[in-house]
Amino acid sequence: MEHTSTPHDTDTTSPWNRGRVGLWLIGARGSVATTVAVGVHALAAGIAPPTGCTTAGAGFAEVPLPGFDEIVIGGHDVSAVPLGQRAEQLAASGMIPAAIVAAVRAELDATDAEIRPAVSDADARQADVIARLAADIIAFRERHGLAHVTVVDVSSTEPLPADRPEFHDTELLAAALADPDRAVLPASSLAGLAAVEAGAAYACFTPSAGLALPALRAIAQSRIPFAGQDGKTGETLLRTVLAPMFVERGMHVLSWAGANLLGGGDGQTLADPEAVRSKLASKTRGLQSLVGDHVVAPLHIDNVPDLGDVKTAWDHVHAEGFLSSRITLQTTWTAYDSMLAAPLVIDLARLLSLAGAAGVRGVVPALGCFFKDPWGSDVHAFADQVAALRSWTSDLGEQVAAAAPVPAPAAREADADPVPIGATR
Repeated sequence: MEHTSTPHDTDTTSPWNRGRVGLWLIGARGSVATTVAVGVHALAAGIAPPTGCTTAGAGFAEVPLPGFDEIVIGGHDVSAVPLGQRAEQLAASGMIPAAIVAAVRAELDATDAEIRPAVSDADARQADVIARLAADIIAFRERHGLAHVTVVDVSSTEPLPADRPEFHDTELLAAALADPDRAVLPASSLAGLAAVEAGAAYACFTPSAGLALPALRAIAQSRIPFAGQDGKTGETLLRTVLAPMFVERGMHVLSWAGANLLGGGDGQTLADPEAVRSKLASKTRGLQSLVGDHVVAPLHIDNVPDLGDVKTAWDHVHAEGFLSSRITLQTTWTAYDSMLAAPLVIDLARLLSLAGAAGVRGVVPALGCFFKDPWGSDVHAFADQVAALRSWTSDLGEQVAAAAPVPAPAAREADADPVPIGATR
């Protein structure tokens, strides 16, 4: 299981010189987060290659990104199952090699000690919940002397909340958050605001609300670098590669039907019609933006418990070519979804650390290739998104390499914050 280190594997060869960075995972004991933790520790130890990590490619070799051994992991979760036990469960299912889990078990136990309970106090003001979540992130950063922390939400998909005025007005939102009798924000948005309050970068890897609500985006825009939404790992990745091909060849896509079969925790979560609604919408929007709103695009997601963490996506494409000739394309994509997602989460931690080091604030459209619903961009074609990422990292890397370190965004000072979010100090 020996593996020769890549340019980003060690402190001695990485061009990053800003110190260690933190990756704070929302849903830290879930399948994706557990796979991330196993992966980071295995990569840091040099016992596995960085296959699937975009930022490990040759095109990023000169970009000053933190090495895998410079990433410290913590997080929030409602589950109390130890991380090592979760990793053993994933190994027993065949997803992660048992030998790798055994090799990094001590590191997993250390990471587990950095996971804090997600706050679920129904009697507390939501402002206080945000403050307590933020305090955990701040303590994590200070405990390890981290240069930057990136919060990535990999928790279970939530039903989208019904729209309300507080989602569009920061003053109304602040008042609601301070009211002990009101709970206007879903858990994902509380976690997103906690990242803002802690001065941590943020990425929403789920279709949950997170920082997507307009008032929350306004609060975050001048304070942290952030990106989203909903990780592009399998079926949608393939669609955003193939759809531009039809368009550039002048073909007319008539229909693009899809079916997803999966089990595990995601299968159970997405069996809820309200929870699956946001996932279906994010999958469809990208396709329609590429081939047109006219396309007939039925799509459904089915929970098949015996499949466990393996996801199968089947697509049937019907297109029209020269002289009205008909074209049919069928694709089947089968993979462990967490194994597709985990390296992208690691990529986001490295790239948002770079953004933080450069003093970037606001939404980062250049990270759109990682998401089904890219914030700040209407570009969905994967090749165009990758080109934008490479250009952004090249420019930002040169800027960071030439400049003195930029301090991480500060945690909020209640009496100095231009957009208070209701928490007391």
